[in-house]
Amino acid sequence: MIKIDNLVKEFSIKDENKKTVKKRAVDKLSLNVQDGEIFGLLGPNGAGKTTTIRMLTMEMKPTAGSIEYQGKPIEKNSIAIKQMIGVVPQNINFDNDLTVGENMELHARLHHISGDTMKKRIADSLDFVELSHTINLMPRTLSGGMKRRLLIARALIHSPKILFMDEPTVALDPQVRRRIWDLIRQLSARGTTVVLTTHYIEEAEALCHRVAIMDKGSLIAIDTPEAFCNRMGRFTVEWDSNGSRQYKFFDTRREAADFAGDLDHGVRIRKTNLEDAFIELTLR
Repeated sequence: MIKIDNLVKEFSIKDENKKTVKKRAVDKLSLNVQDGEIFGLLGPNGAGKTTTIRMLTMEMKPTAGSIEYQGKPIEKNSIAIKQMIGVVPQNINFDNDLTVGENMELHARLHHISGDTMKKRIADSLDFVELSHTINLMPRTLSGGMKRRLLIARALIHSPKILFMDEPTVALDPQVRRRIWDLIRQLSARGTTVVLTTHYIEEAEALCHRVAIMDKGSLIAIDTPEAFCNRMGRFTVEWDSNGSRQYKFFDTRREAADFAGDLDHGVRIRKTNLEDAFIELTLR
């Protein structure tokens, strides 16, 4: 579905001596996103996740490298590719002088959708995210969770094959976050390819078929959440030592229990999670 090959993005910045230098935000990134999967981009702040998404959605041009959708390079097929992708941005960016329905209509018209088709698409999209009752309300009157769901509805109005989601559940309470997780799973079940960035590691573990971990613009590793955990060791022993939390990983619970038996106090044995792998791989 998506092929990224040696992707590079550089920005000109001022160094401590006020000289213009190049900063590489994405450094020779290569990966593939498969048709119909939920694919996660993880990384610390400044890892290059959002910059990568902006290049994939043609908000900015790469410095070097290539991006292909279904074998077609973006620079020669931008209009067709824009018709197949939808974007759920991190920032809430509705026109607050328009109602929910009018915001949806504006987005539909930008995609050259009109008439009865537009009305049906708006109704279906709002129904999918359970916001049909808000069509005549102003976006500013909605809760944070409702606004996030409305961003998804707006992005779906032209029936994209690929949906990009940049921090789709940021600053939401756990109940609303789980509702959006359900929506993402439903999209995947309908055949939509979903590419998301998130700082919530448990979100990526719960949703993603595969995860790419980035740091300082480079790809560190790519695999399924389960494979990342198995690579570390399926069981984790954690304990307090000298004022900090320590961790050690084991393939079996028996090995973990034998090790824990030699420790003094505050020992916990649990299953290894994706956050453990993320911290070990990024050393953060």
